[in-house]
Amino acid sequence: MNNIGLPGLLVAAVMLAVLLLPYWKLWARAGHSGWWCVLMAVPVVNIVSLWVLAFKRWPAEDARFGGAGRVVR
Repeated sequence: MNNIGLPGLLVAAVMLAVLLLPYWKLWARAGHSGWWCVLMAVPVVNIVSLWVLAFKRWPAEDARFGGAGRVVR
């Protein structure tokens, strides 16, 4: 039996936190709940959610431009 024990579990928790924290900040900066970062821990769903984040309208962007939507430059 392969038992990782408490030290292995702590290392895994720290690694997960280090990986998810930037995504938490990214989702929050986009104007969404930071809890969306949990999707980044799910294989395949993480790729889809990253694409959705990249190509959808950001509420923060709408607030910045006075609700006018995207400004093409």
